[in-house]
Amino acid sequence: MIELLTAATPNGHKVSIALEELELPYQIRLIDLSAGEQKQDKFLQYNPNGRIPVIIDHDADGFSVFESGAILLYLAEKTGKLQPEDPQQRSIMMQWLMFQMSGLGPMQGQAHVFVRYFPEHIPAVVDRYQKETRRLYEVMDKRLQSVPYLAGEFSIADIACYPWVQRHGWGKVELSGLDALQDWLQRMNQRPACQRGLQQPPRANEQSTVASIRQIIK
Repeated sequence: MIELLTAATPNGHKVSIALEELELPYQIRLIDLSAGEQKQDKFLQYNPNGRIPVIIDHDADGFSVFESGAILLYLAEKTGKLQPEDPQQRSIMMQWLMFQMSGLGPMQGQAHVFVRYFPEHIPAVVDRYQKETRRLYEVMDKRLQSVPYLAGEFSIADIACYPWVQRHGWGKVELSGLDALQDWLQRMNQRPACQRGLQQPPRANEQSTVASIRQIIK
């Protein structure tokens, strides 16, 4: 059994989607971010950086993994699924996974913060992060013009990027003109495991989400 310590964020939903795709049994322990539960000692024993998600693999003597990208890799390697067998194709998958971890997530995350949560509206900062997120979308679009999925075949690279692109409207980043990216997003939206994973846990309403995140960033 996999225990998933998580909340309803794009990074949290990466892991629930992967678990659904892999059909692995798991249970959720919801972490209350607004109450600072992720900063308490009982959580820090699993992730000293105080961030969700974390998994605890109770079928592997309670082995725990933090960082969403590392979790996706662990699950792919544990099952032998959601990653190419060919070493070069697997490297391509890793490159796109790192693209999400180092670029798409941080940049779009900042767009979300400064559009939705930051107490002061700073137009230059909002513009910077929206433009950089859009640029990263364009990089993905160019790749997806020649392949159906980021690594050529469906993999954890797609799962890593999907919850972020799926939330493009939250940071007010447009997808207009990115036909290949929109086609990929539609196909991802139609996957039953993606649909289920986005509900594990379900998102709170907009007002509650904004209030909670503003409390965290104070």
